[in-house]
Amino acid sequence: MNFFDKLSNGWKLSMDSLKVLKANKQLIIFPILSGLSMVLIIGSFIVVILASAGWDIDYLGNETTTQHYLFAFLFYLVNYFVVVFFNMALIQCTRDYFNGETPSVKKGLQFSLSRIGAIFTWAVFAATVGLILRTIQENVGALGKIITGLIGIVWGIATFFVVPIIAYENLNPVQAVKKSAQMMKEKWGESLGAGFSFGLLRLLAVLVISLPLFLVGLIFSPEVSIILACLGVFFVLAISSAANTIFISAVYHNINGDPVSHFNDKFADNLFQPRK
Repeated sequence: MNFFDKLSNGWKLSMDSLKVLKANKQLIIFPILSGLSMVLIIGSFIVVILASAGWDIDYLGNETTTQHYLFAFLFYLVNYFVVVFFNMALIQCTRDYFNGETPSVKKGLQFSLSRIGAIFTWAVFAATVGLILRTIQENVGALGKIITGLIGIVWGIATFFVVPIIAYENLNPVQAVKKSAQMMKEKWGESLGAGFSFGLLRLLAVLVISLPLFLVGLIFSPEVSIILACLGVFFVLAISSAANTIFISAVYHNINGDPVSHFNDKFADNLFQPRK
């Protein structure tokens, strides 16, 4: 299968993921809750940092190295925990849908709560990796940025299937990464067709939704236009995130040989071909 065939199949898979989301509109609540949680978390960290500086902006950046990395680790920890918690809830809902059941937001959240220990363990592991990469980036200069950038790309690919793996398989974080990387090595072709498709869809959606909102907001004031545009971007990212998680869930179950009704298995098989 050539590059353009994989892009075509990736596009079809993206459309199938959006169809699943359209049939279960309530699932959009998970990325929305995740996004709102992150806004509140970032706000909380800002308050804590300002308080530690005596509410004096001039003292910001004067924290000790230990404090600096402690704040970074805690932020990574909370960030990974929140994102994985809501993504796992969404993946459980898509699993119910693929099995012909009616997905429920409540059941999705309950499932994530039942896996809270695995989620926290993964968050600690991922936060540690993030802190190590940040330390390299900040202490090796330009070379550090290149190294961490390359490692970040590899990390993103290797952990593609981590959320469903820690949801349904009793593996520790290291084993989960190895399993995810192995699945990618065995099934991922030469191109990331679906990733390209989702990126293109995000760009088009932002232009179609956020730009008009920005222009409408200018009728009232620049501030209103910025707020409307940001809300448009947030809405687009929420839809894109939900569709991408549905895609991951569908392909994970497809690779494991699980029945995936309401989804085009033929295209999933074509896109995720063993590397020759």
